[in-house]
Amino acid sequence: MSRALPASPAPTSTWHMYRAMVGVGVCCGLLIVGVFQATRPVIERNKAEALQSAIFQVLPDATASTTFRLRDSGDFAPVDGSAAGGDGEPLVYAGYDDDQKLVGLAVEAQGMGYQDVIRLIYGYSFADEAIIGTQVLESKETPGLGDKIETDPGFLENFERLDVSLAQDQSSLAHPIVPVRHGNKTQPWEVDGITGATISSEAIANILNQSAQQWIPRIQRNLQDFQGGE
Repeated sequence: MSRALPASPAPTSTWHMYRAMVGVGVCCGLLIVGVFQATRPVIERNKAEALQSAIFQVLPDATASTTFRLRDSGDFAPVDGSAAGGDGEPLVYAGYDDDQKLVGLAVEAQGMGYQDVIRLIYGYSFADEAIIGTQVLESKETPGLGDKIETDPGFLENFERLDVSLAQDQSSLAHPIVPVRHGNKTQPWEVDGITGATISSEAIANILNQSAQQWIPRIQRNLQDFQGGE
């Protein structure tokens, strides 16, 4: 006597599979957006606090700061702290001492490193006509090698007084900031590189040169805009 074969299961509907996949995708997307919106204020607040701390790191003589934006007219105007940086406008941060005397400006800059974009801030001293400090704000350089731009004492010495004095016509730096091989620095506008992290250290020099060429002449032309403090 022959045995009846079991019935084959009904084929799964392609529509049901598609609907399930779309549903899962929508739920995941909503979850990601929800988490981003929930954490965004905290992230922005942490960034603002880190930036404020960095300003005083690169301007060690400053005890107060005011944010200024570059206007279309070419001069600078103070910005309300609550709005600073909100729309990506070009900003600089003036540092003042206890007597409300202007001691320098902190300027953000960025450029391509070995791995990704490097964001940093540097301090400009009017008295020394020099960069007097830098701090990396964001970097994805190789741990143990490229990240030496943040920790190597010899490299950081470059920025204790890096010459950015202006040419006679005040339109550009008298000497561009240039990277040199480790141990070959002979001029105050040169950046002594890091052995084993050549690309990253050269990137810092190039970022500073490009930014200083753009900002220092404008800052000097509009020096009166920053006088007075808060």
